[in-house]
Amino acid sequence: MEKRPVSEALILGVFVCLGLALLGLQFHQGIRAFKALDRTVAVKGLSEREVPADVVIWPIKFNEVGNGLGEIFSAIQDKNALVVAFLKANGFTDGEITVSVPAVTDRQALHYADASKLPYRYSGVSVVTVYTSHVDRVREAMNRVAGLGRQGVAVMGDDYQARPEFLFTGLNALKPSMIEEATRNAREVAERFAQDSRSRLGKIRTANQGQFSISDRDSNTPHIKNVRVVATVEYYLSD
Repeated sequence: MEKRPVSEALILGVFVCLGLALLGLQFHQGIRAFKALDRTVAVKGLSEREVPADVVIWPIKFNEVGNGLGEIFSAIQDKNALVVAFLKANGFTDGEITVSVPAVTDRQALHYADASKLPYRYSGVSVVTVYTSHVDRVREAMNRVAGLGRQGVAVMGDDYQARPEFLFTGLNALKPSMIEEATRNAREVAERFAQDSRSRLGKIRTANQGQFSISDRDSNTPHIKNVRVVATVEYYLSD
């Protein structure tokens, strides 16, 4: 009668051991699978385009001095007319030309000015601005602007605020293809890494397309732009 409970206990013990062994195996496999999920590689893919500017803002700025306000405003008005005539002769329309309100300064009223040393009391600045999509036309006209000097208009070409600004506004049309190229380049880098590490490339874990940047190709050709984007992609790796 005593042998039966012992045999039953033995059988029960065997099943318990088998259950624990199976549980341990599953736990071990689960740990390995969990660790496999942690194996990732983060890579960057670059896409660049060189494009021509499609909009230009060209301010033509000049200065005028005198001892009477009427004299100053009359001179500025006459020279504005010369600048506008020059621009129209070079193919620009009224819709592309803006004449700003002149800024006149009474230099004797400045607290640091010594009136006895100032040959002219008033200084006036005027800006005539061209806003156009005809970039090549602006570049050609800039080569002829010296003609205004022969008419008495001293254009302030060395003033930072008077430099032409070349813009590229067609970014939205480029975005899809550039993002695709940057992502493809990132995947090629990730595949090479997986091959070198004897792993297989899995699915994407995270992806960040980055910010698009538009800059001058170089300081001598501001009318040619460099468009750039970097995509950062993280992939899973497996054995």
